[in-house]
Amino acid sequence: MPVPTDPALRRPDPDELLAKVQQEEARARRGRLKIFFGASAGVGKTFAMLVAARQQLVQGVDLVIGVVETHGRQETAVLVEGIEQIALKEIPYRGRILREFDLDRALARRPALILVDELAHANVAGSRHPKRWQDVEELLAAGIDVYSTVNVQHLESLNDVVSGITGIRVWETVPDRVFDEADEVVLVDLPPDELLQRLREGKVYLPNQAERAIRNFFRKGNLLALRELALRRTADRVDEDVQQYRRDQLVTPVWQTHDALLVCIGAGAGSEKLVRSAARIAGRLETSWHAVHVETPDLQRLPPADRERPLKTLRLAQELGAQTATLSGTRVEDEAVRYARTHNLSRLMVGRDDPPLWRFWQRSVADRIGRLAADLDVIQVARAEREAPRQARPARERIAPANWPAYALSAAVCGLAGLIAAPLYPFFDLANIVMVFLLAVVAVAVRFGRGPAVLASFLGVAIFDFFFVPPRFTFAVGDMQYLMTFVVMLVVGLVIGQLTAGFKYQAQVAGWREARVKALYEMSRDLSGALVPEQITEIGSRFLATEMNMRAAFLLTDAADRLQVPAQVAADFPEIDPGIAQWAFDHGEAAGQGTNTLPASPILYLPLKAPMRFRGVLALEMRDPARLLGPEQRRLLDTFASLIAIALERVHYVSVAQETMLQMESERLRNSLLSAISHDLRTPLSVLIGLVDSMFLTQPALDEAQAGIARKLREQALRINAQVNNLLDMARLQAGRIHLNRQWQPLEEVVGSAIRSLRPMLAEHRLKVDLPDDLPLVEVDSVLMQRVFCNLLENAVKYTPPGSGIWIGAFTSGSQMEIHVEDNGPGLPKGREEAIFRKFERGQQEGSTPGVGLGLAICRAIVEAHRGSILARPRPGGGACFVITLPLGNPPPVALDDGQSPPPEN
Repeated sequence: MPVPTDPALRRPDPDELLAKVQQEEARARRGRLKIFFGASAGVGKTFAMLVAARQQLVQGVDLVIGVVETHGRQETAVLVEGIEQIALKEIPYRGRILREFDLDRALARRPALILVDELAHANVAGSRHPKRWQDVEELLAAGIDVYSTVNVQHLESLNDVVSGITGIRVWETVPDRVFDEADEVVLVDLPPDELLQRLREGKVYLPNQAERAIRNFFRKGNLLALRELALRRTADRVDEDVQQYRRDQLVTPVWQTHDALLVCIGAGAGSEKLVRSAARIAGRLETSWHAVHVETPDLQRLPPADRERPLKTLRLAQELGAQTATLSGTRVEDEAVRYARTHNLSRLMVGRDDPPLWRFWQRSVADRIGRLAADLDVIQVARAEREAPRQARPARERIAPANWPAYALSAAVCGLAGLIAAPLYPFFDLANIVMVFLLAVVAVAVRFGRGPAVLASFLGVAIFDFFFVPPRFTFAVGDMQYLMTFVVMLVVGLVIGQLTAGFKYQAQVAGWREARVKALYEMSRDLSGALVPEQITEIGSRFLATEMNMRAAFLLTDAADRLQVPAQVAADFPEIDPGIAQWAFDHGEAAGQGTNTLPASPILYLPLKAPMRFRGVLALEMRDPARLLGPEQRRLLDTFASLIAIALERVHYVSVAQETMLQMESERLRNSLLSAISHDLRTPLSVLIGLVDSMFLTQPALDEAQAGIARKLREQALRINAQVNNLLDMARLQAGRIHLNRQWQPLEEVVGSAIRSLRPMLAEHRLKVDLPDDLPLVEVDSVLMQRVFCNLLENAVKYTPPGSGIWIGAFTSGSQMEIHVEDNGPGLPKGREEAIFRKFERGQQEGSTPGVGLGLAICRAIVEAHRGSILARPRPGGGACFVITLPLGNPPPVALDDGQSPPPEN
């Protein structure tokens, strides 16, 4: 296998080596993550992880178990025995005690290796991190190695694919970044028939759950599809590992590990056929493919139509699914082979370009690539049409009129070289005088390019022959040895001119790219200091105007993620079409000028896509639409849009974080204040109520007027005491200090207790209770649920006139019980059905109705603590209706529900 002759193909990049050393140093300080990866639950990931862990234990590795889910499988539980386990952390949650992985204890123990099962697990509320993979990242950052497990359906990028196949949405996911950055991934595979047999034997679920699982998630078609996804995802990761190894070890030969294609697009006609053929072949092989175009100095000599053709073809290739790139170099074959070796592409496709017979010395591109890289397969595709003959082109396209001054100046430089050489003729040999003309050729090549340099070479030979070679002032040559001088002078002049012009072009390309990178860097630096969206849009508009000669308008989203038309746009800016902008925003694709969607629009609409969501649309007016034809220009524009979107998202979340912190601090201070005031008020209120009660027992007895005042005083004291209790309850609920004492209770007793405690208040209202005799028991905290009904009844009494009706009813619906508390009063404030459940929110009659607006907030907090819900809605006959939904006393067994939850990890 031949070794590449180009030193750049073998010499490592110093910057890449430095970055590699820095990455290795960072990785050396970080723990290693090993993931046991499978297609579904039951394939044996946890079993394989424990087997590997025991091998490490035999080798003397300090190993502990952080959390391992055996799911009752005896063979898995046996492997756990004898391995040190970190005690799980007990966290109270909604009246129950849940056990979770104790991250702090694991960090304090600091083993060399820890097993953390079920990487996608969602931690219970109150844990340090919401996801277990975040716990694992903290362990890795502390230098601890981790073994973990994950199923293919838990990968974020495949979440929607799996839900479309199985009909079951998986809510616990792991970012693909975590999977891709793992140091090692072990595929644990099991054929579907064997997995189904394990299910029937009860080795995955309990027998009664296994049959249900087989009918739903574990259908054979689902398992086959999941297995294919797992194998493909593992193959993609292995391919990335191969690419990384090749980069690290500076491997240049192509390893034919997969059938990837590289298409070389030239300026000739028929390149679209080449791209479509490559797309069909890649589709049949189910492989990726790349399309590149090499910009050489020869391209600059072609007419504009030929220069634009490969750029249009690259856009077509990108639409057909190719990864495109624009390269620059002096020879197409060198850049194509370099790209193929860098990306480990084993097959190159090129268009057939057989040179004409009169250029018998020139080889085709396919031949040149074959001679340069014998290890690559080169495929030639016949062109769809022949390129038009040169003489058929208009004369104005052969040499642009703007180039004539360059040729005239080239002739003038050669004449100047002759004038400079004339005084030197008596003192220097002719061989030294030749150097003056060669210097003129170099100067012309640097300043004017290849064509004028060729003209300078021929003129230099002619002037040297006419004015300096004997016999002078004639083109006759007296000494035949000067013929060799002419030939060498002409060849050297041509070669120097070609090389100089090529290097000049390469320098120009490098300068353009450097300018683009510098502009992006400066824009990123400015965006990092922006604090409000207005600053971001101003920075973006300035960049587009100076670097890309475009004008921009930004359509940003509001708090409800609705697209807003900009308030101020330049007077001469084309009219923005909100419909096209909304389409680009909804579909996440570019629309308008230069795209396949409404291309007649004078504006290009680009969605501003941030990592979390779309942040708006960028409307661009392009003064030079041809700039969008180049993939590099389009990638630059896409990069710009991404930077703007990320900056907008950063500003948004900074403001959200500030508001959240302010609200949290306000809530904390308010709860502390309310708690302190409530505690300070309870004692004097209790004393006041006791003193009023004592007044009724004094002798002589109070007269009628005094007794009336005492009763009013007692009622107001009790009302204030109830409000103080509400304040204390809300403070306790928000602090999480209330634990439910749930017991199986008949609903009649809870409602009856609430009615008895409010009998004096309900005396002036008509109360009707309709509770069927066959209502099942509910598992509730009777004291807290009584408070819910008391608050709802008090609310009905406060906001309805005397004589109004109040109804309480209940019925079962599926696995839930619905309880209705209704009245026929003035009803709910329109549009505030949800707002009235917020703290310190009150109804319409705020001025005349006593209270602080905490009753409904307490009701919602208590009901949600029982895993229920409460909502308010207008009553059909007028009034308000509050609906409480509670789970029934006999919940279904914890198993896989159709279309609701994924199967448990194994």
